[in-house]
Amino acid sequence: MKKTVLLVVLLTLVAFVSGAIAAAPPTAATTPVAPKLEKFTGDIKSVDAVAKSIVVVKGKESKTFIVDDKTKITKGKDALTFADLKAGMNVVIESKKDGDKLIAVTIKVSAPKAAPKAK
Repeated sequence: MKKTVLLVVLLTLVAFVSGAIAAAPPTAATTPVAPKLEKFTGDIKSVDAVAKSIVVVKGKESKTFIVDDKTKITKGKDALTFADLKAGMNVVIESKKDGDKLIAVTIKVSAPKAAPKAK
């Protein structure tokens, strides 16, 4: 009788332990990966306040970026707003793809380059 009770207790314990192991949280390999950010450097060609987008060109390449409420816009240590962006500004943009759109995550405005000194 004691052996039967001990066997039932052990089997119950094994069942609980194996159930806990099977219900363990997923490993890091199954968690979604953050989207890769792409960098693009160039000059602002145009700013569309209605669509909240900017067109940036570098040489012959041109890209349109959507600016949303989460976009962080800076110039040095100063924070800027979308309204501060103007055509001709040199920018470095980190963006992520959302379908066929490029969403700007960060926009870093560079200080204008000094004109070469005339001799």
